[in-house]
Amino acid sequence: MPAAPDFPPAPDAVKPVRALISLSDKAGLEDAARAMHDAGVELVSTGGTRAAIAGFGLPVKDVADLTGFPEMMDGRVKTLHPIVHGGLLGVRDAAEHKAAMDEHGIGPIDIVWIDLYPFESTVASGAGFDAVIENIDIGGPAMIRSGSKNHGYVAVAVDAASIGEIVAALKADGTTSLALRKRLAARAFARTAAYDAAVSGWFAGQLEDAAPARKSIAGALAQTLRYGENPHQSGAFYRTAPVAGEGARPGVAYAEQIQGKELGYNNIADADAAYELVAEFEAPACVIVKHANPCGVAVGHTLSEAYARALECDAVSAFGGVIAVNRPLNGDDARAITEIFTEVVIAPGADDEARAVFAAKKNLRLLITDGLPDPHGPGEVFRSVAGGFLVQSRDRSLIKPADLKIVTRRQPTPQEIEDMLFAFTVAKHVKSNAIVYARDGQTAGIGAGQMNRRDSARIAAIRAKEAGEAKGLAHSLAQGSACASEAFFPFADGLLEAVAAGATSVIQPGGSMRDAEVIAAADERGIAMAFTGVRVFRH
Repeated sequence: MPAAPDFPPAPDAVKPVRALISLSDKAGLEDAARAMHDAGVELVSTGGTRAAIAGFGLPVKDVADLTGFPEMMDGRVKTLHPIVHGGLLGVRDAAEHKAAMDEHGIGPIDIVWIDLYPFESTVASGAGFDAVIENIDIGGPAMIRSGSKNHGYVAVAVDAASIGEIVAALKADGTTSLALRKRLAARAFARTAAYDAAVSGWFAGQLEDAAPARKSIAGALAQTLRYGENPHQSGAFYRTAPVAGEGARPGVAYAEQIQGKELGYNNIADADAAYELVAEFEAPACVIVKHANPCGVAVGHTLSEAYARALECDAVSAFGGVIAVNRPLNGDDARAITEIFTEVVIAPGADDEARAVFAAKKNLRLLITDGLPDPHGPGEVFRSVAGGFLVQSRDRSLIKPADLKIVTRRQPTPQEIEDMLFAFTVAKHVKSNAIVYARDGQTAGIGAGQMNRRDSARIAAIRAKEAGEAKGLAHSLAQGSACASEAFFPFADGLLEAVAAGATSVIQPGGSMRDAEVIAAADERGIAMAFTGVRVFRH
């Protein structure tokens, strides 16, 4: 490890004399370049950026004139030169550094403005391997890191906000402060780290390496949050880079908030859970989520019908919940939804009438997305643990009628098969242990997050009984339902609870040591049971 040299303290104020600019996105370039020129800063640039600055009628020097070497190798080599990096890394007030700069004709570079090659957007566009490789920036990150290391003298801009702060400082007194340069350096190192994470993640994907030796996760700040899961915790929300060839995944991260209070940590988590589930259905569907679990899920001929049926499942829990739908909302939908207190509504659109109805509920957050996420598309899911994190591929499972193995003497009816598949789809999005009763495209009762499956079955039965009573029925809403378990029944007791609740069919993965016992219990009670062969735990 290099020893720390005895450098003089960095000055608080530096009056920049030279700026090096290299941009892929030239938005805002003219105004910033003029401001730097007006502040007496010499402009140095390369390629298209240099041509653009010259086109504004401003004097600009080519990097090649600075280094004495032309741009070469299809632009791969142009700034990787001691004249450039010496100008960035040289400690101006250190005698040895100053002597070296004088001896070799190295002039200081006090501002670096670089936005890097558009690697992430190239990947997101689905470009081929060679095109992506050529959009891996080498010189840009090197200059950013050099300037950021030497932030005692150099101000580094990697985005519009950064150059805006530099320009504001120059207009104020013609200098950059040490505090500003430190802040910009931290931002710049985060940018190069995210860039490298994107490159390494893409390359691992190309090699189909699901567990590379090192794994980096990078995100761009979407918003700071008032607090985290609880008021005594801090919180922030970050967007990750789109999956290669897929673009940004539609959902809460890229949704437009039309109205309402600022989203909180729990709002975002629940909206994500609701929208990922509602995207599983082709018919008009509604999902109501409370504390990360669905409390009501239904399909209908219209969204209004789907919402009404979802609300029937558990109107008590739905109060203060998050609602997701898979069709654009209209005025009737909005009026139905606003009859009770709702925290968040997320949808792939809303017409003017719906927006006007929601506007009357000023605290309700309305989120509009650009389409629905593909429930079977690629992606990764992360979870932190003490000292590390877990990563797994997204659960892309899709169970079709042909995938079912009927293990009981009684064969399920076509309607029971439809109900079983609906219930199992919902169970995939319920915290384990999970039991879901469903019938005719509507959940009847949901038991979530219990330490044993029997208790989940009992809780789901209680919800179904209460839902039946709320509708004025003489029986539970689970009567004649399909029961879904997201993992196998380790004993017959959970299945017996389902039968007691009124289920006539059961769907589960199978694979227990006591499968024969569970199948025998189903046969004794005359119910149909199907194995999926796929477990869908959700912790």
